[in-house]
Amino acid sequence: MAQKTQEHQVLCEQGVITYLLTRKAVKNINVRIKPDGRVLVSANSRIPVSVIDAFIKEKQAFILSALARYEEKRKLSEEAPRKYVSGEEYHLFGKSFLLEVEETEPETVCMDGAFIFLRVRDKDDFARKERMMAEWMKEYTVNTFQELIDEAYGVFERYGVPYPRLRVRDMTSRWGSCQTVKGIITLNSRLAKAPRRCVEYVAVHEFAHFVHPNHSRQFWELVAEVMPDWKERRRELADI
Repeated sequence: MAQKTQEHQVLCEQGVITYLLTRKAVKNINVRIKPDGRVLVSANSRIPVSVIDAFIKEKQAFILSALARYEEKRKLSEEAPRKYVSGEEYHLFGKSFLLEVEETEPETVCMDGAFIFLRVRDKDDFARKERMMAEWMKEYTVNTFQELIDEAYGVFERYGVPYPRLRVRDMTSRWGSCQTVKGIITLNSRLAKAPRRCVEYVAVHEFAHFVHPNHSRQFWELVAEVMPDWKERRRELADI
């Protein structure tokens, strides 16, 4: 039977909280705050809404604080349209870089410390700058992913895992996937905006599926053996 979700609002001292209530066979009232601003509550059908509302009021400081943090991160992640001029900031694998545009030849894009250098013949050629940066970003992302795949393979090789082929795609619902029969690991191109340690977790997660092709207890035990702090990394990834 499909679980029914209903929307409720609670007027608290610090503001109005809207939450989505799903009835489940659980002992406690559980609250989860999602990065998109949804407050998800699960509770047993025997618990009255008035009791749940009171619980939300009790937890209002925590809920509103989490919502504020997610809203701040959302605003920071909304990048203004690129102009490809000196001073623009790029966030790649947990580090920040400033763009330096130079009018020179040969045309190239390279990175040095805290800077990305975009060297073009004509600094006013927007289309050319856009194309060069897009090509460089794709190459840099794929190369970094490949490094992380190689590192993870060094750990999983002893489990008899075959060396996989890497695919990079823009995905909306998952950070990574694997095809164990074909020996393919696919990583989400949007992971370039995540800290490197989070991408390491995704790589380990997908490699572990070559040993246990499900999310069984044995699967998570293997992940924990290889990466003891995987829960912390996954929580960090969930905030992106």
